[in-house]
Amino acid sequence: MSKPPHKSGGSRRGSPSQGRPSQGPSRGAPPRGASKTGKPRSASSASKAPAPPPRPKDREGDRIAKLLARAGVASRREAERMIAEGRVRLGEDLIETPATVLTSLNGVTVDGKPVKEAEATRLFAFHKPAGLITAERDPAGRPTIYTALRNALPAGAGRVMPVGRLDFSTEGLLLLTNDGEFKRQLELPATGVPRTYRARAFGDVTQKQLEDLIDGIEIDGVRYGKINANMERKTGRNQWIEMTLTEGKNREVRRVLEHLGLKVSRLIRVGYGPFALDELPKGSAVEIATRDLEAFRRTLGGAKA
Repeated sequence: MSKPPHKSGGSRRGSPSQGRPSQGPSRGAPPRGASKTGKPRSASSASKAPAPPPRPKDREGDRIAKLLARAGVASRREAERMIAEGRVRLGEDLIETPATVLTSLNGVTVDGKPVKEAEATRLFAFHKPAGLITAERDPAGRPTIYTALRNALPAGAGRVMPVGRLDFSTEGLLLLTNDGEFKRQLELPATGVPRTYRARAFGDVTQKQLEDLIDGIEIDGVRYGKINANMERKTGRNQWIEMTLTEGKNREVRRVLEHLGLKVSRLIRVGYGPFALDELPKGSAVEIATRDLEAFRRTLGGAKA
């Protein structure tokens, strides 16, 4: 299946690479062949020196919470909650800690149902309409994204989890995956995956104020990292503003613009990483092609989930 066309974004400011200076030999170390007292070692004493202990073997397997997330059962945090609630077993034995290390999920059950081994990672793009909750269920009874996804996802998509969240009134691109570890990797600020939004706002703001957000801003004790913000167009006191950020804190775009004295009337996420909303119809979903998914994952380098 095709993926949504990539958006041709503007320039992004990257963070400089950081290097660690190499450490030289410590000062005052005795010369080679000398003992700690500085006296030369005899050949006989050197031959009798005890051999260093063998290095411990690398731990085999992974923590069960990570395996459950990778298998798409739930996110790692949700898997930890399931374990704490006593819902996860290995055979007849209750799993009591998410730190339990296993080499596979053979014999593991959740709520009495066997857990299947992880499938190949899949990624979907969904155009979330406003008026949906990004959750499986809502205590208030409001419709969730899964209500729409029943008809939007292609057959055989299986269980998917949202990458990040869009609040009730925010619309636009929402990525979905069957891989809980991949989901977590894309959400971590340390991974640095950019999210791009377009906001329609009312009020007065200057391009200079928007450009100053590149240095980050603190609001009510909360520090927001750098934001690349630009005025797209303005009519009177109404304007469209494009903002790209990498942290994705709760209601970050709205809070920053409100701090600048603006009232946001519409908010659309138009990009996440290299994937763009473009012409994907509202309420529709499409699978990202495997080649594009793998190319994207290679750009993440060694970032740890």
